[in-house]
Amino acid sequence: MTRFRVLSYNIHKGFTVRNRDYVLADIRDAIRETDSHIVGLQEVLGEHRRHQAKWENWHPESHFEFLADSVWPHYAYGKNAIYQHGHHGNVLLSQYPFLTTRNHDISQWWFSRRGLLCGEVEIDSTKIHLACVHLGFLPYEQFRQARRIQQWLAAFDRHEPLILLGDFNDWHQRIHRFLTRKLGLQEVTSYRQSSPQATFPASRPTVAMDRIYFQGLNWHSGTVCSDGYWPNLSDHCPVLAEFSVANSI
Repeated sequence: MTRFRVLSYNIHKGFTVRNRDYVLADIRDAIRETDSHIVGLQEVLGEHRRHQAKWENWHPESHFEFLADSVWPHYAYGKNAIYQHGHHGNVLLSQYPFLTTRNHDISQWWFSRRGLLCGEVEIDSTKIHLACVHLGFLPYEQFRQARRIQQWLAAFDRHEPLILLGDFNDWHQRIHRFLTRKLGLQEVTSYRQSSPQATFPASRPTVAMDRIYFQGLNWHSGTVCSDGYWPNLSDHCPVLAEFSVANSI
């Protein structure tokens, strides 16, 4: 039985809270220590010329390439927000080759560019569908984006293995109830309790913003990484889960 670990993390564009320090190298080291096979990241910079000119320790290559380095040879970048000095979006890193990747535009307004970055990998001869998302802030916007997620899910059988992860900005858990009760997904930190674990703000988590949903897989563990050095990195805490394919036990 092959177990694999999945991490979801909003890296806040490589900065600490209030953009006081640029800590992308520390974030990469922290992610590596989780021994994750698949990583979904939000707020990853593809380019930012103004920051590059300001910070002496800036990494000039695309940040998803720096984060992937030699640990995750396969990666996909979904460019969402484009502005004068650069762009950012969601990223999937994987130790397994991608069979397909595609970024779906789920934006509802021009000033809030959002995407659903999808991919497929194969583990133990089983195809697993992946999606990384960062929802907007407003309830109407979130609901419309959740409908787009529903459309993505409609292409698969209820028992087909898939993982949906990201920053849902779901303060009141309306989207959580929609995904679990309406669409039948399970969430890794609430699998054996009523509500997902809090991930934001990282210094003292009180709101469950970041989550990993799944179906068609064996769940082994799910936790929020909130101790040690994590509060000193992004303003979010990451979520870490361990799975195996359902037919491997």
